[in-house]
Order: sequence, then C-alpha cells, then structure tokens
Amino acid sequence: MVGEYTEEDGKKLIKLARESIAHEFSGKEPEKLSEKQFKQARGVFVTLTENRKLRGCIGLPYPVKSVYEAVKEAAKSAAFSDPRFSSLKENELDKIKIEISILTMPEECKPEDVKVGKDGIMCSYVGYSGLFLPQVAVEYKMNRIDFLEALCNKAGLPNDTWQNKNFKLYRFQCEIFRE
Repeated sequence: MVGEYTEEDGKKLIKLARESIAHEFSGKEPEKLSEKQFKQARGVFVTLTENRKLRGCIGLPYPVKSVYEAVKEAAKSAAFSDPRFSSLKENELDKIKIEISILTMPEECKPEDVKVGKDGIMCSYVGYSGLFLPQVAVEYKMNRIDFLEALCNKAGLPNDTWQNKNFKLYRFQCEIFRE
C-alpha cells in the first residue's frame, strides 16, 4: 500500500488541506478531487507546523472515510480543534506548513516488531489509547524503547505499560507529503 500515491497526488492533497482550512475564513469551497485514488478509504493525519514547531495534528487512524474526505476533516480539525492549541487565526494561514500522512491499515504486533523510522505505532489498554506517526521517533531521535515509553505516556499510562501482556500494540506505515 505504501507508495501508491504520487508526488502530484501529494501536492493536490496539500492544496486540498490548505483550501479546507481557508474555507473557514473565506467560505470558498475546496476544489473537488474525483480521481480514483482519492476515493479509497484510508487513515489520514494532517500535521500543521509554524516556524518548525507543532501547531496542530489530528487524524483518522482507520480507513473510515475516503482520502478526500479524511484530508478535509483532519485539516480543519488540526487547525481548529486540536485541544493542545488555540484555533488557527486567519493571519496565521500563510505562516503554517502542512504535512499529510496517509496510513496503511494498523496491524497488531509485538514490541520487538516495531521498526523505528518506518513504523508508526498505536496502543490500547483498559480504555486508554495513543498514537505516534513514524516521523515522531525520527524527529526526537528515539530508539524503540523510547518510542514505546513515549506512546504509553501519551496514552496517559505509566511508561512501562507496553510490557503488560494485555497491552495491545499496533503498527502502521505512512506515505508522507510535505509543503
């Protein structure tokens, strides 16, 4: 699945994300993308940065919507609904950079199966959950143990919870497109 979107597809999706955010200010609808690859259901995350610092990141980890719809929804959510940040203001629109991650279907795995720099990870444990895109481990220079511990922490769990036999760990890969 990874590698099925071209750079041109990525540019169209970045433009769609930007137009979806701008729609909130201008009321102008984003351009429709009707090609077959944008109609398939895939997990999608949209990450916004401003001056290389995170400004919002929201997504749909499972393929519950078409790529077209998922990018529109995730872009708006990253800009206006990420609880870690205030809503994006119109004057910030030209300052942000957009990154889109298109996910493969998450598959359950063992901690030793996780490949840092290649795999994103997500977990669930007694009602808690967390997710990291693959680029997080690279950006923060994490090894596999650091990555697993950070995932537990993000889920609101003690760092070593990944060692519990009832801890569910999943991995996935991404196609990443950046402005």
